[in-house]
Amino acid sequence: MSSGLYVYPEKAAFGRVLPKSKIFAFGKVSRRLKDRFAAEVERIVWQFKLAPETTNLPAGPGVTEIQVFTVCLKPGIHGLTEDILRCIDDAIGFPIIFEVFTRQTKGDRVKAIAAYKRPSEADSNKWVVGDYFSTDWLAGDTTRSPLPAALNLASLYEQVLRQLMPVAGKPGETLDALAERHRLMAAKQRELAKLELQLRREKQFNRKVAINAHLRAVKAEVDKLADGIIS
Repeated sequence: MSSGLYVYPEKAAFGRVLPKSKIFAFGKVSRRLKDRFAAEVERIVWQFKLAPETTNLPAGPGVTEIQVFTVCLKPGIHGLTEDILRCIDDAIGFPIIFEVFTRQTKGDRVKAIAAYKRPSEADSNKWVVGDYFSTDWLAGDTTRSPLPAALNLASLYEQVLRQLMPVAGKPGETLDALAERHRLMAAKQRELAKLELQLRREKQFNRKVAINAHLRAVKAEVDKLADGIIS
């Protein structure tokens, strides 16, 4: 089982620091988000460029290159605002695998994070960035796995994403279908959390009964989605 961290080809090494100003130049970035970058991110390094000439894999449908970015957090910061990753993804016209590092008293920690990113069907010059998937925080010296065997870069990207997704794919289930199933499950789980909060706060017995019935129905929908059933 892969840790979600990989050994990348030496010839794919790029190793260039990416200034935050370069990211901000690609679109409108709110003052609040710039403040989050300043508070949380120490530096961003464009670590690897996985391309046909650096991997010996041909391009695949929708994937001509895959980028690997290292995001180093500032001392004392142990989590990253997701909008920061989305801002970087919006600025870079390729799928990105992020490795986020945080320094802690017991040693560095790292997690791999990526969103399912694909060209827009409406405009091939634009990208659609879906939900983010990640590993847990791992020790900075966690043993890395070899890259999955793949026929092309699209296949490689798909396998890396599937390793990060918390929902296992069903036989024959496409990446698009799996990502959509995860999106629906996440929405239902947020609905469950709201219902559980309502249930704890509600004082009237009749209202508690109604909320509980709704909660059970939503739980059943989550279970169906986990089994690969989309109504």
